Amino acid sequence: MRKTALIVAALLMLVCGTARADKESPKLAKYKPAVDRAIDKALRWLARNQRPNGSYPGQHGSTNAIPALAGMAFLSKGYMPGQEPHGETLNRCLDYVLATPGESGYLGVRGGRMYGQGIATLFLSEASGMVDPARQKKIDAILPKALKVILTAQGIPKDGNSTGGWRYEPNNRDSDLSISGWNLMALRSARLNGAPVPVEAIKKAIGYVNRCRQASSGGFGYQPGSATPPMTAVGLLCRELSGHHNDEVNRKAGDYLLRSAAGNALFTSGHAEYGTYYCSQAMFQLGGSYWERFAESMYNYLLGRQATDGAWRTGQGAAYPTAMYVLSLGVTYRQLPIYQR
Repeated sequence: MRKTALIVAALLMLVCGTARADKESPKLAKYKPAVDRAIDKALRWLARNQRPNGSYPGQHGSTNAIPALAGMAFLSKGYMPGQEPHGETLNRCLDYVLATPGESGYLGVRGGRMYGQGIATLFLSEASGMVDPARQKKIDAILPKALKVILTAQGIPKDGNSTGGWRYEPNNRDSDLSISGWNLMALRSARLNGAPVPVEAIKKAIGYVNRCRQASSGGFGYQPGSATPPMTAVGLLCRELSGHHNDEVNRKAGDYLLRSAAGNALFTSGHAEYGTYYCSQAMFQLGGSYWERFAESMYNYLLGRQATDGAWRTGQGAAYPTAMYVLSLGVTYRQLPIYQR
């Protein structure tokens, strides 16, 4: 796997310090100091509120998903496992996932189901090559098994238009775009990392994504049917990262999301944390005016709603939205390999 390149990147980060954001357009440059401060405050909150075993208090905090998202939030700013100031926090995130009971490679235990499977597998793939030899040995042992769980679940004969996707349990015969997005991202990351993920698995997953598209609006739905902003963001990012960059389908999805962001519907709808994360990543991939217009709406909305202690709090608790909004705000740092343009 991509270890040599990642080790070189790690050494460069040690010399240069934490990540620097991409050069923004003049319109967005004015937000950079506030975004940097918000991310640093949020990461300090995630470090302070982590349990000794690496999990987090509150809703979903004991699943593998939340420590994995928190770990990716630190990685997104360029912090490295084992390196100050947040290296031990990152190591605890990794250790919690790596201590998953059982030998099957199923990381959806502790209530996370196939959400936890996709998110934790993505985290391990992104962290591979950045860790000490002992943790790398553990990642090398569990990651192939975790990928096999995802591939096997995709291959279960599915009902109707569900072929190529994933659902809550590995043996489900239907699919939804929400869970499918995470598991597709895990496969895509691992393939970029050198794992033997069949290209056909990516193609089948994108086939399911496309079947969830609503042609009339240009958006995507949870399952084939009505479009929603969060699912449109998932569909757009999946397509952007799987060989369909900036095509007509994606631009129409981008237009749909700009309409939602302009009225704050994306930021206030159900699962807004999830939708904001996916939309930020997707619109950054589209680039140009799509990113500029979306980012301005996102910055104006999120920066004014962060608590003084550094967290964001929603009906989903604090750890989950805080990690997701760090990943949303920090997309321009380009530190997570899966999300680089």
